Amino acid sequence: MSFRYLLLLLLSVFFADSALSQTTKWKDIHTVKRKETIYGIARDNGITEAELRRANPEMNEPGYKLKKGSTVFIPFPSTSSSSSDTKGAVPASGNRVKQSSAQSETDMRHRAIRVGVMLPLHDINGDGRRMVEYYRGVLMACDSLRQNGISVDIRAWNVPEDADIRITLRRKEASLCDLIIGPLYSKQVKPLSDFAAEHNIKVLIPFSINAPELQTNRNIYQVYQSPADQNETVISRFLERFAGSHVVFIDCNDTTSRKGIFTFGLRRRLETMGRHYSITNLKSSEQAFTKAFSTTMPNVVILNTARSPELNVAMAKLNGVVTANQNLKVSLFGYTEWMMYTRHNLDNYYRFDTYIPAPFFLNPLSPRTARFEQKYRWNFHADMMQSLPRFAITGFDHAYYFIKGLHLYGREFVGPKGVVGYTPIQTPLYFERIGNGGLQNRGMLFVHYTPSHTTETITF
Repeated sequence: MSFRYLLLLLLSVFFADSALSQTTKWKDIHTVKRKETIYGIARDNGITEAELRRANPEMNEPGYKLKKGSTVFIPFPSTSSSSSDTKGAVPASGNRVKQSSAQSETDMRHRAIRVGVMLPLHDINGDGRRMVEYYRGVLMACDSLRQNGISVDIRAWNVPEDADIRITLRRKEASLCDLIIGPLYSKQVKPLSDFAAEHNIKVLIPFSINAPELQTNRNIYQVYQSPADQNETVISRFLERFAGSHVVFIDCNDTTSRKGIFTFGLRRRLETMGRHYSITNLKSSEQAFTKAFSTTMPNVVILNTARSPELNVAMAKLNGVVTANQNLKVSLFGYTEWMMYTRHNLDNYYRFDTYIPAPFFLNPLSPRTARFEQKYRWNFHADMMQSLPRFAITGFDHAYYFIKGLHLYGREFVGPKGVVGYTPIQTPLYFERIGNGGLQNRGMLFVHYTPSHTTETITF
């Protein structure tokens, strides 16, 4: 899956607007089944009907009826230790001290951080299911932060693709947020940007890459770069990492490929620097193919497609070249899509010292990954979707990083590298300001499959 295709896949939704609030996390998100009742859902989840109605205030509106497929948020029982102390303040040290009401309103470092989530949350299509999982990760982050003495007041508004987000923004609670996470759809960015500028609210755009308001609104944080920006970042880091290597481009004869934006950009940069490179073809004879490689310098090989069939042919030809010329040093430099092929190609990735650039990486063998997966099952009685990236972990990384940053630095937090003291499980995050506008995440990494059969990540 290409970076562009991943982001397009994330952009497509329904749900009636509703405001939901609590101070830590929901126990679960329940999809209503046929003939279920409010009383029955409350009973089955060990809570009172009043607790369920408080977590889902639309239930108290005249004429409200449960509908099959709609979403109900399940809170912890009111006696649970998960409830936050909202009377005191939580300074960076974690010790609670009393604050005046005026101070607690103006300095978020000494009160609960107020977070609003404006995403599609439903079980009707893929967008909704992915964003429900993302939101579950946000809730898990709030719970982890609470255990470290950081209070969070989180509200969720369900904003589908066909919704007018301005209706959601009329909610009184929306203007009280310190941070709003959303929207999913690019067409909703401008009204949210205008609202955030008016009320001095920080906005974290978790997926959309089409946000011209980033150039003018200093309160916007955009996680994903556009394909053009990402290519420039990767090219610069490639040239640093492989400064002493000979570059070999392989033409794979894939007329559908869009990787030319990367390979042409890299070739132009190499030419500007006066660095020699070679071009060969998958259909070349073994002799012509081998001539493209340097015998005196390490070689780094780049294909002009990310497709699996061409990658398999290329690795077979490379295997023949290396077997016949054992003094050759060869590395492969690939694309984010290659992570989908890891199960079948892992041995070749190790053999060819492969580097894959990506805005995220999840190590399935990591103890942190295993713990997260276990906690997710405990909390939501389900496994995460098999997707790249894992949406619950993405939500956890985003929320933990930003909420802790706001707790430590208040409105001065701008997301630079190394100031939060949090190592993401999957998504590297550090932000740089775009001119006089907002901030864009510059966190990228190389996933390196080493010849010693280890996998490392090189973050830059």
